[in-house]
Amino acid sequence: MLIEQTFEDLRAFNLKGMVEALSRQLEQPKSYDLSFEERFSLLVDAEKIYRKDKRLEKLLQLAKLRHKACMEDIDYAPSRGIKKEQMATLHSCQWIKDSLNVLITGATGTGKSWIGCALGQQACRQGLSVLYMRFSLLLEKIRLSRVEGTYTKLLKALSKIELLILDDWLLEPVDPKDRHSLLEIVEDRYERGALLMTTQIPIQNWHEMIGDPTLADAILDRILNKSIKLELKGESMRKTKKESAS
Repeated sequence: MLIEQTFEDLRAFNLKGMVEALSRQLEQPKSYDLSFEERFSLLVDAEKIYRKDKRLEKLLQLAKLRHKACMEDIDYAPSRGIKKEQMATLHSCQWIKDSLNVLITGATGTGKSWIGCALGQQACRQGLSVLYMRFSLLLEKIRLSRVEGTYTKLLKALSKIELLILDDWLLEPVDPKDRHSLLEIVEDRYERGALLMTTQIPIQNWHEMIGDPTLADAILDRILNKSIKLELKGESMRKTKKESAS
């Protein structure tokens, strides 16, 4: 039959969204009341939605976000110090396209990582590439890449990510061997990619945590020069949830 050949051709062209939509049309008699143009338009729309959903699924998989968080679920309790106006601005992800950085600071348990992942998820929804990584793990990967001879390849891969999320930034002083690598990563992303950093270390202490004054100046100049700062306040969210459950 002609329709069977049509299905085979659609599958051959990897038009899976159209295959599903055409099957639904054939199962719904009311579809025949529509014109050819209307039915074909519905098939095209279905393919667009299918591909967008698949791309989002792939982007989220590659992002490796720690939390399944989304901006719609952010708790705007006054005690947290989160401004709806500022989050609304970040929602569009224009800051990523403009290669700005978001710096989320606050005490442990205030939800820094969660909000960072929510912003990462929003970026994926906008079709942007994201990678979440704990800062300590990034340093481990850098050291291992030097041993394996893949250091340049690692830097190149990181530079292609549109939003790099570094969780628990500078919790420990930076080892002298890692400072130059950190500068290279930051330099590669300056005005070409966005950074999101979460940390309980106040920004005024970052210089001391990096150590070398010259390299610290160079690194922080590139990070802070084009940055949006979010300071979370209040008690630990873990403590609050525990008390609510008891």
